[in-house]
Order: sequence, then structure tokens, then C-alpha cells
Amino acid sequence: MPEEALWFLLVGVLLMFVALARGPIARLPLTGAMIYLAVGVVVGPGVLGLVHTDLAENARTLAVLAEAGLVVSLFSVGMHLRVRLLDRLWILPLRLGVIAMAISVALMFAFGLAMGAAPGVALFLAAALAPTDPVLANELRVQAAGDAEPVRFALSGEGGLNDGAALPFALLGLALSGVHVAGMASVPAFALSLAWGVAGALLIGAALATLCVRLVFHLRTHYGEAVGLDGFIAIGLMSVTYGAALLLHAYAFVAVFAAGVALRHEELRATGERLPAEALETVQLGEQVEAAKDPQRAHALLAESMTGFTLEIERFAEFSVLLMIGCVVSAHWREMLDWHAVSFALVLVFVVRPLAVFASMAGARADARQRGLMAWMGIRGVGAFYYAVWGLAEAGDVLRPVLPAALDAIVISVLLHGSTAGYVLGRYYRRYYRQPEARKAAA
Repeated sequence: MPEEALWFLLVGVLLMFVALARGPIARLPLTGAMIYLAVGVVVGPGVLGLVHTDLAENARTLAVLAEAGLVVSLFSVGMHLRVRLLDRLWILPLRLGVIAMAISVALMFAFGLAMGAAPGVALFLAAALAPTDPVLANELRVQAAGDAEPVRFALSGEGGLNDGAALPFALLGLALSGVHVAGMASVPAFALSLAWGVAGALLIGAALATLCVRLVFHLRTHYGEAVGLDGFIAIGLMSVTYGAALLLHAYAFVAVFAAGVALRHEELRATGERLPAEALETVQLGEQVEAAKDPQRAHALLAESMTGFTLEIERFAEFSVLLMIGCVVSAHWREMLDWHAVSFALVLVFVVRPLAVFASMAGARADARQRGLMAWMGIRGVGAFYYAVWGLAEAGDVLRPVLPAALDAIVISVLLHGSTAGYVLGRYYRRYYRQPEARKAAA
């Protein structure tokens, strides 16, 4: 009972502190992720011991929790990207989320082999470290639906794409480590699995989101039904999309992101160039039910309500998963100090990420300042943790070396990128908006 009371007290105080001190935190080289991670380390087995056991021994449970956090975040990111699908701005996140991610995997795989790792371990570790994080990148994300600032859009879209894009490399790493993986029997089978994984995910996500929005719109505007509980609709759509993609052997992370993008595209198609906030600016608090039935405002209200709900859930996911990661760090800090593990994290942040970004952005209509910011802000977090614990759950001790390297990358990224994000972004925005001609460089 005393330990239970301490946990309630700790969680309550931490949540209230972050909420009340949000202004000072934003003005300091500090982020909520840094606070949650530090508290997790302190309460973990290595310090206070409020968490007595090594959570990594329950790798499958940790993977499910991290997976849930990623699903919410990917859906939320997708709904923030309010740009027409044929807009050239999409080239930037596609370059980062696919090309830069593949280059990162190749470079980290080569480095792993050079460090003496087995091929399967080296490839899986490379896949785990390659994705940037959609959960921790709040400072880098688009500020609202319709925000088309190229750096924010590129980094947001990258975080939405590359968690799913890393999956085929992770599966191949599992197969090379001796784990039976469907679709890995031959090169043609792998190619077919890859093609369906991506195409099927895009199709499933887009189809389910479009069907959901149109059904809700029809029920609300024609019959006055299905009004309210937009949060239920959001969670239901996420869950159905993710579950359907898993059952059909498509890349489920890609499907959830595609669902978010498709839902927002339906709103954009209905509302037009006018921002949803402008379409809803005359709606008073007591008028939301009537606005939900109005064909002119129903799409905007549904999309904005779902976006706001998932953003709040995403913050709770960040809080929970970072505390959990901190507890795992507390239990494994000795392994994390091994120079092999540290070297993977340092090479990733200071060598591989910049090289991958600059190579993938060759020929893109982005200036040197924008490319440099993208190269630096490759945040690692929940995605890397998910792949690390998922690998443990699937392959056991064979992939044990992945965990300390992934934890090192997360800690270094959360501290380094978190403490510099405010300064470098502020400096970029001040210079960028003093030079209007630079904004024309968006690709």
C-alpha cells in the first residue's frame, strides 16, 4: 500500500508540475521528455528502486505499450499534415522518411559489421536505430493543420513514415538471426511481401479512414445521428486500421499514418483552402452539436475534434513510455556504458544522420540552412525502443546487444536534441522569416 500511494503521488505531482511549469520549461533548454526520462531513471532499480524488477524481462509487454504509443502518435501526425497529396511539399518527407532511412540502415549495418556484430544483429540494430521519432518531436512538428513550413512539415512527415519503412529491414534482420519470418523464404517472396506491405498499408489506411469520415458525415448531416464521442471514433479508427493491416500482413504503422493523412485530406477536400480553424471560428461552445450536423462545417469539426483528442492522448503516451524507458535505463546503465553500445549511438547522431540527410536531399529545393537543421534534428526515442524490445521478444538473447545501443541513442538524442531544439529552431525562424525569398525554396 505505501508503494502504491507513492506512485499515485509521484505521477500526480509530475503531471501537475509539467502542466503548471509549461512556460518556464519552454524557455529553458529543457523538454517534458527529458523530465520524464530522468524521473524514470530515478525511480528505477538503479536508484530509488520504486520499480524493483528489470522491465526488459517483460519485453513483449513493453513492446505492446510502446506500440500503442506509436499508433496514437502516427495517426496524430498524419492528421496534422493538411497539404494536398500532389503538392510538391510531400517530396521532402518522402526523401527523409524513405531514402534517408534506407541510407541510415545501410551505413549502420556496415558499421555494425565492422564492429564485429553478426549480420542479423547488425541489420536489426540498424533498422531499430534508423527511424526518427514521431512522439518526442513536438518542438519540430507542424504547429497546426495547414502549417506548411518546410522543415516542420518534412520532419513531421519523416517521423510518420519511417517507423513503418524500417520494418522490412527489421524483419530481414530477424530472419538472419534465425527467427522464422513469413515472406523471407526467397528474394521474390521478400519483394512481394515488401510491395504488398507498403501498398496494402496505404490502401487499408486510406480506405478505412475515407469510409469512416463519409459514414459519420452522412449520419450527422442527414439524420442528426452519431454526434459526439469523436475521441471514440478516433481510437476506433486507429485500432481498426492497425488490426486490419496486421491481419492482412501489411505494414501496420504505415497504415495508421495513411489513415490520419486520408482523414485530413477528406476535411481539406470539403473545406477547401480555408483553414479549419477559420471555418469554425464562429462556432460557440454550445453550438458544436448543431455545427456537427452542418454540411459546411461538419468535416472541419470532426477533423479538429479528433486531432485535439489524439494530441492529448499522445502527450499521455509520451509521459508513460518515457517513464518506462527511464526505468529500463536505470536497470541497464552498466551495459549502456560499454564502448560498443555508445559508439553506435554517437556514430548514428554525428555521422550517419547528417550523411543520410544530405545524400537524400541532393537536388531538393531546400537551402543549406534547412538541410542542416534536418540533418541535426533526427530525434530517436519510442520507435527505437519499440524495435529493441520487440526484437528481444522475438529472438531473445540473440538480439540482446540491440537494447543498450538503442537506449544510448535515446538518452543522447533526448538530452542533446531536446536541449538544442529551441535554440536552433528559434535561430532558423528568425533568419528564415527575415528573408522571404528563402521560403520559396520549399520542395
